[in-house]
Amino acid sequence: MSEIIVSSRVRLARNYEDLPFRSRITPEQSEACVQRTLEALREMPETYTYYPLRGMEENGKQVLLEDRVISLDLMDHAETGAVLVGEENRVSIMINEEDHLRIQGFAAGNSLQKAAELAFSIDDALQKRLAFAFDDQWGYLTACPTNAGSGLRASITLHLPMLTIFKQMGKVSQLAGRMGLTLRGIYGEGNEAQGNLYQLTNLVTLGRTEKEIIDAVTATAGQMTQMEQSLREKAMEKDPMVFEDQVFRGYGVLSNARRMTLKEFMAHWSNLRLGASAGKLPVSTETCDQMLIKAQPAHVQEQAKEPLEPKDLDIFRSRIIRQMLSENA
Repeated sequence: MSEIIVSSRVRLARNYEDLPFRSRITPEQSEACVQRTLEALREMPETYTYYPLRGMEENGKQVLLEDRVISLDLMDHAETGAVLVGEENRVSIMINEEDHLRIQGFAAGNSLQKAAELAFSIDDALQKRLAFAFDDQWGYLTACPTNAGSGLRASITLHLPMLTIFKQMGKVSQLAGRMGLTLRGIYGEGNEAQGNLYQLTNLVTLGRTEKEIIDAVTATAGQMTQMEQSLREKAMEKDPMVFEDQVFRGYGVLSNARRMTLKEFMAHWSNLRLGASAGKLPVSTETCDQMLIKAQPAHVQEQAKEPLEPKDLDIFRSRIIRQMLSENA
């Protein structure tokens, strides 16, 4: 299943009971939100890196965004926003996003329970020292009503190239909707899903327990995985040469191209990961997933260690890709 499910994430929305929501909060109260969170976490054994967004270079913020440890919403409120990131990006705590805190736990593959344990360990530690806004009837109180209740969003990222190719995504989205979930492309704009990557997540948190949400997302992701796997097997059985040609073309272009735009990379990357998961290519799905992040614009810029023009960014991206494939051949 890990060949199709890329990663899992659990996010908790929390607000301090004595501070107003963002629409009414003052700069001084926003700073108090940061300081009390930092103070509480200093007593925990885990190590976190603190990033105040105010004054941070734009590329640095983009790197955090591409790592998915911060959101666009937090970037839009950089004057008061900050984030604490755990080792290996396994957890992040966004401060002064839409809610006072957005606690995130991350795990590779189909590991929602592991991601939940990471997020809840931080939540429990904070609640031993601090008081969150909570109502016996409505649960955790949040800036947006759709996050009230458990305040939990469970998300699974899936790689669904064959369902996309065979135009089955409408059926898949209906399946998600029937379970109170939503499915959207992670990369690209509008209905586009570059790399054939989709995120499955719950729509509401009120009226469902944490376990019910996690179970619903996990079960639905399992059904989508079976649908995708079935199409992959049929494609390889019906005409293995067509399938192999598709994935080897992706591998060949990525292994030899000297200039690669992001959009072109995403298309070839999808075929690369498809071939890797089928055992057809001399590269692992783990390397593919690492490449996905390292080839994003801000990460390419960071690795270059000097400002790059768009054309040079595409050239440097190709260099990174070729090196990764060469090292893993």
